[in-house]
Amino acid sequence: QQQVVESGGDLVQPGGSLRLSCVTSGFTFNFYDLEWHRQSPGKERELVAAIKSEDSETNYADSVKGRFTISRENDKNTVYLEMNNLEPEDTAVYYCHARHHWGWNDYWGRGTQVTVSS
Repeated sequence: QQQVVESGGDLVQPGGSLRLSCVTSGFTFNFYDLEWHRQSPGKERELVAAIKSEDSETNYADSVKGRFTISRENDKNTVYLEMNNLEPEDTAVYYCHARHHWGWNDYWGRGTQVTVSS
């Protein structure tokens, strides 16, 4: 019923750009805060970017500020992550997370692989 599906992960060179997409269905998208998380081998999963449901306020991890941009299209039930000036340290599986703004429930995608390497 509820689906969260990421796409757009790829192999890119340092300094390159990539756009990730997360298409959702089965719930009222407008009531959910959206987040992007990432996890690389040997590290804890970390919050990369978040965008709220009401006013689209955004927050970013310090490591990606100025390089990544999160946005949402409510009519498409889709959230995006634009990544610029990618670094090898950005290599990770990126996960999309939808969280009800009142904390009723949440949904996770299965992830998409981003690899930054020469």
